[in-house]
Amino acid sequence: MPPTTGPTTASAHPLASHPLASHPLAALPWEELVTSALLGTDRRPPAAPGGTVPADGPAALLDAAALHTVRRRAGLLPAVPGARPAPAPHDPRPHLPEAARHRLAQLLADRAAPTASGRRGAAPDLTELIPQWLATANRRGFRAPADLVPPLLDAARARTDLRPQALAFAGPLGLWLAALNPEWKFALRGAAGGSLVPDTGDPEAVHRLWEEGLFAERVALLDAVRTRDPAAALALLTTTWSTERAEDRLMFLDSLRNGLGAQDEEFLEQALADRSRNVRATAAELLSALPASAFAGRMAARATSCVNPDRTGAGASIAVEAPHECDAGMRRDGVVADPPTGRGERSWWLGQLVEATPLGVWQERFGGRPAAEIVALPVADDWAGELHAAWCRAAVRQRHPEWARALLGEPSAPPAGTPGPTSIAERSKLLAVLSEAERADWVAAFIAAHGLSEAFQLLGVCTVPWSGPLGRAVVDALDIARDGGSYPWSFSGVMGLAERCLDPAEADRLEVLTATPDEQEGASPGAGGYWSEAFQRLVSTLRLRAAMEAELS
Repeated sequence: MPPTTGPTTASAHPLASHPLASHPLAALPWEELVTSALLGTDRRPPAAPGGTVPADGPAALLDAAALHTVRRRAGLLPAVPGARPAPAPHDPRPHLPEAARHRLAQLLADRAAPTASGRRGAAPDLTELIPQWLATANRRGFRAPADLVPPLLDAARARTDLRPQALAFAGPLGLWLAALNPEWKFALRGAAGGSLVPDTGDPEAVHRLWEEGLFAERVALLDAVRTRDPAAALALLTTTWSTERAEDRLMFLDSLRNGLGAQDEEFLEQALADRSRNVRATAAELLSALPASAFAGRMAARATSCVNPDRTGAGASIAVEAPHECDAGMRRDGVVADPPTGRGERSWWLGQLVEATPLGVWQERFGGRPAAEIVALPVADDWAGELHAAWCRAAVRQRHPEWARALLGEPSAPPAGTPGPTSIAERSKLLAVLSEAERADWVAAFIAAHGLSEAFQLLGVCTVPWSGPLGRAVVDALDIARDGGSYPWSFSGVMGLAERCLDPAEADRLEVLTATPDEQEGASPGAGGYWSEAFQRLVSTLRLRAAMEAELS
């Protein structure tokens, strides 16, 4: 007889001839058997339809349950098979060396292992090495082993900082798996680095992916086309701009930073009237980075009507007259009319105008003076802080090294004595404008003069591995802190950065610091042991990083 979707009757079922088929409880409904099992056969003995109770209630109950189970399983229809997914796209990148594959498995397994709280000890923190390992593997062009892509996606789901590198390494297989598992859907939303784009020289393939691709694939495609041909990327973007979601328009607009030029001005001017405030603000920011744009000219005209050389006194200085209103033209050009809580309207408007003005305008306005001289001029009526802060934002936005250098001042000077920003966060942004070498030298000199107490954010903008002078400045400052009896856990953040950013070649030179120092009078109890562990961990981590580099080469 054909199978059915539910249990069959005892008389009609093929198992009717089985010895259990004549069991006294065979005809009891399944629900009755479950009730007896839950309440216990003493309180609710199973009884046959005629009222007969078997002598061995528990055994009879189990026999009847077994018979019902077999009936139910034998009478079920097989499930209808679903459509088999298409195979994952081919990944042409070379396989990992075997040693590197084992290392990645170890790093991912350590990430999933439960961590003990409290003292870290001298062992390296493998979890913190995953980003560096992925960056190196991607730089070398390797593909991810198929069996390690699922744990890699799990790691990226738990840590957003891993996603760009993890998805780039996972490649097309990662996106293919993400489409099959809702827990990995983040990879389909914004992982531009995880997509492989078609040949940007094939217009048909480019337009097909732009029209039909996932968002991550479209972002990656726009970036790739932009790198090859900025005008072609802009033309591609305009074909669907009016139908894109606001958050997508913002991401696509951000892609125009690469290769930004005069050819983008007309499009960005139109974006100033976008429905989204964030899109308007980004368009204004990009236009202000084009010194010859009409937008930059309009903002410069407004700003120079507010900030001028003051010729009324004996010496050179700067006079400021902030705007008295935020008119329709200013709002159309992205000036936000309503200030944040606690901020005055006029200073808020002035800051936005100066921030969007090309910095070269001020050198013309002040008789050709270099940036360092301009920022050193006294500013009337306590407007110096507001003016310098706006110039800092302009230097970061326009990537202007001369102004960034002038506003940073000398690294040995206390922040209150510099013409520019007093906060470490602002200094970090200005440092990012300078070249890698100059950035490292400035931070090294800052640490030598001020120690490590305020250096954490500054170190974060320095390239990895740290240059020799910067690395030595950090280690020397840590050594000084140790000798001074400081709490080692106060420097745990810098020590963690050193583990990831020091040149691995420094490991042998640092070996001498792993010894436990003698306890000094006034030092924190047990601090010597903690410092010894911290330096042991630093040395072992540097050697592990060197081994990882060798395995990936």
